[in-house]
Amino acid sequence: MISTAVLERVFRAEHGRAVAVLARVFGDLDLAEDAVQEACAIATVKWRSEGLPPSPAGWLVTTARNRGIDRLRRESARADRHAQAALLHASEPFDEGAVPDERLRLIFTCCHPALGTAARVALTLRLLGGLTTAEIAHAFLVPESTLAQRLVRAKAKIRAARIPYRVPDAADLPDRLSSVLAVLYLIFTEGHTASSGADLTRPDLASEAIRLTRVLADLLPDEPEVLGLLALQLLTESRRAARLDADGIPVLLPDQDRDRWDWTLIAEGQDLVRRCLRLDRPGPYQIQAAINAVHSDGTDWIQILALYDQLLALTPTPVVALNRAVAVAEVEGPAAALTIVDTLDLGNRHLFHAVRADLLARLGRTGEAAESYDEALRLVTNEAERRLLQRKRAALSPASRG
Repeated sequence: MISTAVLERVFRAEHGRAVAVLARVFGDLDLAEDAVQEACAIATVKWRSEGLPPSPAGWLVTTARNRGIDRLRRESARADRHAQAALLHASEPFDEGAVPDERLRLIFTCCHPALGTAARVALTLRLLGGLTTAEIAHAFLVPESTLAQRLVRAKAKIRAARIPYRVPDAADLPDRLSSVLAVLYLIFTEGHTASSGADLTRPDLASEAIRLTRVLADLLPDEPEVLGLLALQLLTESRRAARLDADGIPVLLPDQDRDRWDWTLIAEGQDLVRRCLRLDRPGPYQIQAAINAVHSDGTDWIQILALYDQLLALTPTPVVALNRAVAVAEVEGPAAALTIVDTLDLGNRHLFHAVRADLLARLGRTGEAAESYDEALRLVTNEAERRLLQRKRAALSPASRG
């Protein structure tokens, strides 16, 4: 008898592909998703008693297609012209043994620039990742009803705006691909360091982002920024086991036990970075991956600073400048770094104040450091990060504790 865990793993792996194929068949995301859900419910009963079919993906798509056609027939009988047209297309001959992979089309539909960022993330996780509405709402700390409304509005906008279900033309691909990569990066970032809550990480989100990026890399194997994002995710994820101490407080990268790093992930990430170098089309994700690759080789700060210089030239944002300042502190000293930090308009970010506090402490300006730590503590919303800041604030000299 097949276990629930095995069934869930198969459904999670095949959900996106099945929805993508059915969206192409029916031209309706809601109908495609509902039909796949029905097929999964049927499979749960049937596969438990009979075992997995030779092609679970083909079985789900064929069963979902049949359920969708049944629904269209019922609706077309009520003179629903849309249902009649969809039924005509959906009833065309279909070869279960040659199910196409339509996920790339669905990825670009979910991540269309006409949709808001939150909607893109929710649609990607729901339709391609197969996460439930409740799971996505929990991960991003919003009420389930809010997330459900977000999904409904996004699908309605796709229909109303006639957002095409296709891969962009070659001329449009770079701009559209950046939107897709931004969504996958956002999902991974939230999994790596949760924006709020008690836990430092959300491993399920990080794993899902990596899985979806692998799908994208398989579908677009010659796009260096896709490979760069995957490398960045793998190299970052490789350190997860070493990121918390026995008390559940974050351990900064220089203090981590490298024996606890996942060197299999590191090797794969480094190999991807080398593939990116051979393609010779550098981009922000590739450079961030290269920075993480250098960290995995022993942290050469001069090389890291040079890479941050390249990254800042490509993406001149205050956040990149803040990260570069950390490298400047290691190469040129904390005073040079503080000069940079004090020019940045990031006063609403707790990391800005945490970095500034560290630099001030290294310069012996402990009173000012304490004030910066206090401001970071006021802004931080992740409890694990809060405990680290409290520890660093308490480690300042007694006279600076206020």
